[in-house]
Amino acid sequence: MTAEQPIRAAGVVLWRGDERDPEVAVVHRPRYDDWTFPKGKVRPGEHEIAAALRETLEETGHAVVLGRRLPTARYPHKGRPKQVEYWAARPVSGHFAPGDEVDRLEWVPASRAPRLLTYERDAGLVEALLAAPLRTVPLLLVRHGSAGSREEWEGDDDLRPLDAEGLAQARTLATVLSAYAPELLLSSPSRRCVQTLEPYGTGIRLEPLLSERQQDPVKTPELVRRLRVPAVVSSHGKVLPHLIESLTGREHHLAKGGLAVLHRMEDRVEDGVVAMETYLDGQNG
Repeated sequence: MTAEQPIRAAGVVLWRGDERDPEVAVVHRPRYDDWTFPKGKVRPGEHEIAAALRETLEETGHAVVLGRRLPTARYPHKGRPKQVEYWAARPVSGHFAPGDEVDRLEWVPASRAPRLLTYERDAGLVEALLAAPLRTVPLLLVRHGSAGSREEWEGDDDLRPLDAEGLAQARTLATVLSAYAPELLLSSPSRRCVQTLEPYGTGIRLEPLLSERQQDPVKTPELVRRLRVPAVVSSHGKVLPHLIESLTGREHHLAKGGLAVLHRMEDRVEDGVVAMETYLDGQNG
């Protein structure tokens, strides 16, 4: 790593309670004697989302489910640029225990958190947290991983499997998907689409409307729009752009192994997309 490359880190703004007046978790680090949000460095080869989950568990004792992505923090640290990715997050299990790295955790009303926080940049995260609905339902749209060449494959293209790169992409993707705790796994019947979800879990439901051959410009988006629980949809590069545009009004072409996370309003999942992020496709945003 050169001096010009930023130190990469990841963390969360952990919240609980009424989304109209939530509490957020602020931690005290004795080494710096500061109050901030849980975060830590990304390990070599580790995805930022995996780092955010790991660091939050280590510092707060809580396993979490991620929500919307929050603004990236950029600032100098010991003569080097530092870049910290943040997400809104809800605790789902665990409890805090003091340690050497973090010795105190305080749940405070978000409206009062800036008074306790040491850094002004953290106060900006609170503002971003409250700027859009917090209780959202994630819809995870996945393009299957690398599967060799369509032209070189002999036989039914629906049977074409992931190659070594695609299998590695699927393993990485499984960790990222776990951050959103999807309850429903839908896939095109094509082997490569199913294989892309297999490292995450079983019980994958096959849906012909997600396939290249049987996709429908009206029925396919309507099928996905009606999903009311956290769900993953695995499909193709020839299906997903229209699907994303139908749901968000935004055109986006995922690379193989890429993921789009759509956050939909909990009480209006059919038409309430409040944020979209992409990962693992070279166009993260």
